[in-house]
Amino acid sequence: MEKIVIITGGSSGIGLATAKRLAAAGCRVYEFSRRRAEFDFMRHLSVDIADAEAVRAAVEEVVSREGRVDVLVNNAGMGISGAFEFTDEAEARRLMDVNLFGMNNTIRAVLPHMRRAGSGRIVNLSSVAGPLPIPFQAWYSISKAAVNALTMAVANEVRPFGVTVCCVMPGDIRSGFTAARRKSAAGDEVYSGRIARSVARMEKDEQNGMSPEAAGRFIARLALKKRVKPYNTIGVVYKGCILLSKILPGPLIRFILEKMYVSPATATPSSLR
Repeated sequence: MEKIVIITGGSSGIGLATAKRLAAAGCRVYEFSRRRAEFDFMRHLSVDIADAEAVRAAVEEVVSREGRVDVLVNNAGMGISGAFEFTDEAEARRLMDVNLFGMNNTIRAVLPHMRRAGSGRIVNLSSVAGPLPIPFQAWYSISKAAVNALTMAVANEVRPFGVTVCCVMPGDIRSGFTAARRKSAAGDEVYSGRIARSVARMEKDEQNGMSPEAAGRFIARLALKKRVKPYNTIGVVYKGCILLSKILPGPLIRFILEKMYVSPATATPSSLR
């Protein structure tokens, strides 16, 4: 039977690549974003996912058309960078509204329908930065750590209803996310130029990272698999990073992250998205 899919932030990058893959697999895809997306393989609904009422209304529209929602892919997100000390509070709150509370809005809107159907799959986009927080991307890392916690907690709450919840933790992805990041160099003179150097190094690594298409293939496959793990990492290098984060002592992890992001030179192969 044709799967009914909702994906947020599917107008570009990883979201668009995932939507293409899901449509190619025979799914009927609905895309929620503020930016108009004109593609013949999916249906766009103009939604700000930070607006709970708008999200609820959009989900109800999908259900009225299709009768159900089988898969939700929470892909929409934003990034900010800068020193934690100098980050504007409004910027931090906006990031959490999108990256965390946007997921809250979509999950709460689809869960009643999935519970009644006795089935459903929710896929949340997280990041390797969740378990391995990146200096000068504190709030982005915080939001992704929260997504990981949300995923595990909700997965256990809704499992008896036949609904499965998992997350995907990408590393560097070559996409428009890099250019869209809101960067602040406030306080860089206090931090001896470390903010600018760190962000520049990270963005260079992102532009040499995995293609959105490769990530989209992974996410689409996960969305349709019969059984999934709660946490899923893309790529052997990043799987190794996550494994090391579990077994290495905290001071050593902190030292490695410092050398990767804020030292003049590094021998590590890549930064973490």
